[in-house]
Amino acid sequence: MSALFNFNSFLTVVLLVICTCTFVKMQFPAVLEQKTGFRGFFWKAARIGERLSPWVAAGCFAMGISIIFF
Repeated sequence: MSALFNFNSFLTVVLLVICTCTFVKMQFPAVLEQKTGFRGFFWKAARIGERLSPWVAAGCFAMGISIIFF
């Protein structure tokens, strides 16, 4: 089933995009400097990961537990 139609899969994809964009911005800051256009979406995801990192980490942990056990 597509991640668009399954809510748990959609949340997993969103969390992975946020975590990946934050990691890429920390390692290679020049890649996500553009704040508009297609790369602007990834810049915004990285910004969410930077500012809400405790909540994103808790979400990743909870999603990992739910994937493993449920």
